[in-house]
Amino acid sequence: MQYLPICLKLHGAPVLLVGAGTVATRKARLLLRAGADVTAVAPEACAELQALLQEHGGHWRQGCYDTADLEGKTLVVAATPVAEVNYRVYEDACALGVPVNVVDAPAYCNFIFPSIVDRDPLVVAISSSGSSPVLARQLRHRIDAMLPAALGRLAAFAGGLRDRVKQAIPDESARRLFWEKLLQGAVAEQVLAGNEARAEALFDEAIASGAKQSQGEVYLIGAGPGDPDLMTFKAARLLQSADVVLYDRLVSTPIVDMARRDAQRIYVGKRRGDHAVPQGQINQQLLDLAREGKRVVRLKGGDPFVFGRGGEEIELLARHGVPFQVVPGITAANAAACYAGIPLTHRDYAQSVRFVAGHLKDNSSNLDWGGMQSESETLVFYMGLVGLPVICEQLRAHGRRPDTPMALVERATREEQRVLTGTLATMVDIVASENPQAPTLIIVGDVVTLHPQLRWYGE
Repeated sequence: MQYLPICLKLHGAPVLLVGAGTVATRKARLLLRAGADVTAVAPEACAELQALLQEHGGHWRQGCYDTADLEGKTLVVAATPVAEVNYRVYEDACALGVPVNVVDAPAYCNFIFPSIVDRDPLVVAISSSGSSPVLARQLRHRIDAMLPAALGRLAAFAGGLRDRVKQAIPDESARRLFWEKLLQGAVAEQVLAGNEARAEALFDEAIASGAKQSQGEVYLIGAGPGDPDLMTFKAARLLQSADVVLYDRLVSTPIVDMARRDAQRIYVGKRRGDHAVPQGQINQQLLDLAREGKRVVRLKGGDPFVFGRGGEEIELLARHGVPFQVVPGITAANAAACYAGIPLTHRDYAQSVRFVAGHLKDNSSNLDWGGMQSESETLVFYMGLVGLPVICEQLRAHGRRPDTPMALVERATREEQRVLTGTLATMVDIVASENPQAPTLIIVGDVVTLHPQLRWYGE
């Protein structure tokens, strides 16, 4: 993140605008709308800027920029057509510790103007960190079209009720849950429709019932293989509502960062041979947090019900009557195969697919190796990196051809994705040489031969 997005209160603040042409006028309009006391400095000023300043009580000093113009200013914007003047403003402002923006020159800005969707007091700002203002404006137009025009009225209505809600519902988690329900229900609809008297009556009813202790809930969410774009809408929405998020090492950082900033985050990751948080303790933690009235999200890599132990985690909740939801995710086999360009089934190569847990216990495996010999079936091994030598050895020992194609997909769907291809006879040596790191997925079968033609364009 190159810039920290903040909202700066400028009501009555003295702001310097160097320049008085068309570009400067655009900036002046924003600054004046925010209540700033704007002083423009330029030898000449366009008529529109002069009218704006006169209407809002701003000032125009006719003349060239001087360092003394910065005295007492909260921030400064340079928007002249002369690069030397803009650079001098930048240097002077930095020397005095005054935030400065040189229009269309990101290298000379320590603050920037985002594209804004204004539903006062609700404001949405979109920034590309100065790299693509056109893209930011396009996103602004999309968001603007999505948001009701009266959304600011709803924000103001809610703002006027904050003290009453805080008094009636002291617990922060319960209060957040109350607000989320209120702003998605009948009260919000009445405000948006302009019926604030009816909204007030509905609010009184809601606050009376909302002050009672509410029961928590658990959301078991499949986070997919790592790419945040593969999360479902429901998964993203529930993650945003969570008071507490429990996540493991298979969940990528960008997905964890989708949670609210004030949500408590608890790492419960496990590595092979190192279960820092035992599964039973995770199950109990979900139950205890829900009993405290919290909304709890358990983020699982892939899909919770495909080698994710999701059934174990909700079993305890069901036994104690705690409400829960399970949100499916894209399991690693589907995602890795798609991004690697390896169809799991194909009319000419494989008519079935089998998902297999490939991890070993006590350095051995009791899998049904004899049942995995069909040439028309694709095998997908989860958690098979450490057990790869055993997998290759046992498949060959029970009848699979040594030249059976094989692929290992490392960190599927992420920027660092890598696909290693070989055969049952060569893959162990390839892995020893390339040293891939978990998470990985192993695909065995003739469909692997399609990888060179169909591999994902981003690989």
